[in-house]
Amino acid sequence: MMEMQTPVLENFDQWKEFLSKQISNAKSAGASDESIVNAATRIGNFLADKVDPRNREQRLLKELWDRGTEDERHALMSMTTKMLSDGKVH
Repeated sequence: MMEMQTPVLENFDQWKEFLSKQISNAKSAGASDESIVNAATRIGNFLADKVDPRNREQRLLKELWDRGTEDERHALMSMTTKMLSDGKVH
């Protein structure tokens, strides 16, 4: 698997904060919720194939991703983007 040296991948709260900002930027640029979820699903596919999980939360997400159908993966990304779209790190 590919090693990414990005610190945001090390800490789950930093990762959520980073994604929250990206979602906010996409919405500001006029992206619909569905287009954001579709992009997140494509990114999830890439990460699952190319990046080793760096913490237990990422390992859990990868296990869910690996066992999920395409529809379940899309639903997981829909829930994740909803969780992060308010700009708050929960």
